[in-house]
Amino acid sequence: PMVVGLTGPNASGKGEVANYLKSKGYIYHSLSDILREECRNSGIDPSRENLIKLGNKLRRKEGPSILARRVTEDLREAGNNIVDSIRNPAEVSELRRIKDFVLIGLDAPVEIRFKRSMRRKRPGDAHTLREFIKGEEKENKEDVENQQLKKCLELADVVIINDSTLTELHKKIDGAIKTNKKA
Repeated sequence: PMVVGLTGPNASGKGEVANYLKSKGYIYHSLSDILREECRNSGIDPSRENLIKLGNKLRRKEGPSILARRVTEDLREAGNNIVDSIRNPAEVSELRRIKDFVLIGLDAPVEIRFKRSMRRKRPGDAHTLREFIKGEEKENKEDVENQQLKKCLELADVVIINDSTLTELHKKIDGAIKTNKKA
């Protein structure tokens, strides 16, 4: 069984890759879902900003790899798994302890990502390109407890530039998995 980790900036295509892998029988896990559940249990609105704050708070309190440690408990031995929303290098280190872990980084030019973000209309998403870029700068602060998407992208086994069609993205994913299979 293989564990595929997904990392990358906002609207780079992580959700599309996750859906594609789910269609191939992978079991989906998301570090953000752990935070969303925490928000629900605490009665906090699960906006992007609140999820970031909560993630940073948990990493401060329980160590920077807390979300990865929690998700590792849920991974199924039997099948292939996806771990989505990896945003901190300590999470990568924790997941690298899994024998068949491969980290796929997704990226795309900022203008393309901003347009995608506008199309999906998630609460708390930026309304201007400038706001979008500012938000990303804030999310990449060099602090152990913060999310550090750029650092995670640098740690990826393979980085896929998702600037074309879905068919092209699927081909790149298939190639990345075949190349990085450790069996």
